[in-house]
Order: sequence, then C-alpha cells, then structure tokens
Amino acid sequence: MSGATADAVVNAPVVTMRATVSGNLTVPARQLGARVTQGEVLASVEDPVVDRVRLDDLLMEVRLEDAARAQIEALLAETEAVRETLIERTQIFRDRRLEELRARLSHAEARLAILETGGGAVDETQQQILTAVEEGIERLPGEPRLDALVLDHARERVEVLRIALQAAEENVFLGDGYNDAPNAEQRAVELSSEIAALQTRLAEAKERVAALHERVDRERIRVNGLTGGELQSPVTGLLWEVLEANGVNVQRGDPLLRLVDCRATMVTASVTERVYNSLSVGDAARFRLGGSSTVYDATVARLAGSGAETVYRNLAVAPSQRHLERYDVALIVPQLAQLGAEGCMIGRTGRAFFDGRPLDGLRRLLP
Repeated sequence: MSGATADAVVNAPVVTMRATVSGNLTVPARQLGARVTQGEVLASVEDPVVDRVRLDDLLMEVRLEDAARAQIEALLAETEAVRETLIERTQIFRDRRLEELRARLSHAEARLAILETGGGAVDETQQQILTAVEEGIERLPGEPRLDALVLDHARERVEVLRIALQAAEENVFLGDGYNDAPNAEQRAVELSSEIAALQTRLAEAKERVAALHERVDRERIRVNGLTGGELQSPVTGLLWEVLEANGVNVQRGDPLLRLVDCRATMVTASVTERVYNSLSVGDAARFRLGGSSTVYDATVARLAGSGAETVYRNLAVAPSQRHLERYDVALIVPQLAQLGAEGCMIGRTGRAFFDGRPLDGLRRLLP
C-alpha cells in the first residue's frame, strides 16, 4: 500500500494591501480573480488636507537665503569691477609717473652737465637754466650766491630724481613723501580685502542654501508620504478580495485588497496518522491534478499535524472540517510555482503520493 491523499488542494499565500496614509480611496473597477502583475497600480489613497506648513516655511527660508546669496554675488561683482578700474588707473599713474620722473631727470642731468663744464661760454638759454637753478636753492638770510652751492644743488636734484625713478620702477612712489603708492592702488588693496570677506560670506551663503535644499527634499518626502498616492501590487497573482469600496475614507493601516501570490503556489493536503508518521520534511512526493495525467514532482515542506487551522489564516483556501480531522501536510511543487499567474490554479484538487508504486507508469497514461 502506498501513502496517498485524495483531498490535495492547490493553495497559495494571500497578501493584504493596506492603506499607507489616511485619505480618500480610489479603486478602479476590476473583476475578482483578475490577474495582476507585480508593480501594477491597483488603487490610490490621497489625503487632501495634509499638513504642509513646515514645507512652506522651509521654501520661504530657501527664497530668503537665495535672495541673500544673490545680493552678495552682486556686491562681489560690483566690488571686483571697481577694483579692476582702480588697478587700471594705478597702471596709468605708474606709466605717467615714470615718464614724468624720466623727463625731470633728463632735464636735471642736462643742467648739471652745463654747470660741470665750468668756464665755457654760456648762451642765453643756459643762463636762464642757471638762473632757475639758483632760484630753486634754499639759502639762509645773507648767504652769498655761490656757484658751488648751485652745482651742489643740481647734483642733489639729479641724485634725488634717480632714486625716485628707481623706486617707481619697483612700484614704490616717493613723490609726496608720506606714502609709497597712489591712492588708487591703496583703495584697490582695501577692496581686495573686502572681496576676500565677500567671497567667504558667499561660500557660507551657498552652504546655507544647500543645507536648506536638503531639508526641503526631506520634508517633501515626508509630505508626499502623508499625502499618499498610488498603491502598487507587491506580487504577481490574482485579485482575491476587495475589502473597501471605491470613494470611502480610510485610515492608515486599514486593509484594502487581498491578493493571491501565485509565485508561492503550494499544495495542502491531509493524510492518515500512519502516513503522517512516515513522512519527514524534505521527503520526495508527487502531485497529480484531478482530470489530468500530468504528474509533478513535489517536496514535503511542512508537517502541521491535526487541527492545523491557524496555519491557513493567510492562505487562499481554508481547510474543510474533514481536513482538520486528519493530519496536515504542505507540499512545494516547483513546476506549478514556475508557471506564475498562468499556473495559478487556486482551489484545484488532486492527489498526492508519497511512496513509489508498481503501477505508477500505467497510471500516468490514464486520465
């Protein structure tokens, strides 16, 4: 005698879809038992009065920070433009100042050469130069007008102009005696310091804007989660039961739909105590649908014993009273599970065999 059962049933787990938020439910009309695929939109829940106050506040802060950043950028651009203008003016001043010093030095050297030539004849132009040199000498009251003082003063003027020219070529200006740079250059240096401070403020403003955008993104995710949206099927299978009607207001966590997961198809059966005690989890078995000659290889997956009503709470087909009076066995039939929704023959009955029999080959040929 072989171990067999005559009340084997194709079964599968049932997945309950629940409301993710509180809101109004929209369920498109769909026939019970319709096939569904994973990711398919089956319903939607939307809350029309979700709290957006915090998100609006963050968006306002973002706009204010953007305005502050734009103001700093405009001020920085204007300051840099002014500094560039001052740098150009400084370069013009330097070029013209060098031309001035070179011209004055050239004339001073010419006057000195005239004085150093000594007893030569002096024409009217040279006499005017000498008179100008004498008038430029600062003398004490009563000090005589000596040619030696005139010559010494001319040499001093040449030496001073040479020093001033050399310093100017090194971008140091000694003309006014109390600073080494023109006003434009000094102002440009001050603006460089201001530009560095503005650049620091701009970097800080950009970081603040970026941080606010991150907070806005997180708040949007939170608000979108509270607002609700489409509910997608988590499994490929069948629409088994509609628990809430279209248009009703549901609360978060309320059950809405029940789906059969056809990719987890199994076979549940009951056997006698003798057969049950001879089985172990992992034993090989076979299953044949009623009215079919196809025999599927199976494996014993669960031995729940007698009165195993609780293990059927999340399965599509509940056990009969006769089933509960015997010993429950669950079989995994890989070929049925691989067929997916096409092989989701929930409720179909058949027979399960646990021992090899001499006439198995003949029985496969019979309906």
